[in-house]
Amino acid sequence: MLRHQGYVADVGLGTALFLALRLGRPLLLEGEAGVGKTEVAKTLAAGLCRPLIRLQCYEGLDLASAAYEWNYAKQMIHIRAAEGGHAAEGGDAAAGDGQLANLARDVFSDDFLIRRPLLSALDPADGVAPVLLIDELDRTDEPFEAYLLEVLSDFQITIPELGTVTAAEPPRVVITSNRTREIHDALKRRCIYHWIDYPTAARELEILASRVPDAPEQLSVQVVAFVQKVRELELFKRPGVAETLDWTRALMALDRHTLDRETAHRTLGVLLKYQDDLARMAEGGVEEVMATVG
Repeated sequence: MLRHQGYVADVGLGTALFLALRLGRPLLLEGEAGVGKTEVAKTLAAGLCRPLIRLQCYEGLDLASAAYEWNYAKQMIHIRAAEGGHAAEGGDAAAGDGQLANLARDVFSDDFLIRRPLLSALDPADGVAPVLLIDELDRTDEPFEAYLLEVLSDFQITIPELGTVTAAEPPRVVITSNRTREIHDALKRRCIYHWIDYPTAARELEILASRVPDAPEQLSVQVVAFVQKVRELELFKRPGVAETLDWTRALMALDRHTLDRETAHRTLGVLLKYQDDLARMAEGGVEEVMATVG
């Protein structure tokens, strides 16, 4: 299925994904940035013909942004309209108390609920269980990670004003982490774990052929050899597969059919993203690598 969607995976990733689907467990993917972790979820959604819901994590992510929040502006408009209508009718106090009680129930109903990614994944509007991508979980703080335990253990979210919302069919969950910090053991125990490493030269060439099929063969071989060698150097951030694909497309945009030293120097900003790494390559690094690429 992955290969049919253009994703070239090794047998380890394929097995981990199969077990996650068969056992109904979240799949936790760790690895360096740019090795294809997020793309697994996108490919899975396409392969299963299910919608993809993505929760992009960041520092300070809270419940209102991740799960749900109340539409306070809409609630206030509804309250003001109801109060105005009651005043215009000149109703008695007892009737007014009853209407206010009904109003309190109305404004905390589903019509006023804003569904964020987690709630949308557990209770989808179309009834089709999606693929839920929780991307870069390591960027959040530990309290939010603790909140996820209820979601991933029982596939449910408790809303005090409405009750507990439980998934009729659990979503397929993919969690990614760049390992800027360790994910808590309690969360890891609920997941199938897999580490995605940089690909071998043969597999990276296969990935390149799948994702950039128009690339000249000689250029592809040279690009992969160059990137593989660069990853052996002492750099702040080694290029991932995403950078390999971007660099190949950039070279093709310059109408290059082979890789030469001058073009490599001019386009290094596509491959490397830190000034220290660019300086390292400019000071003889390109020549060192090109000598092995040919």
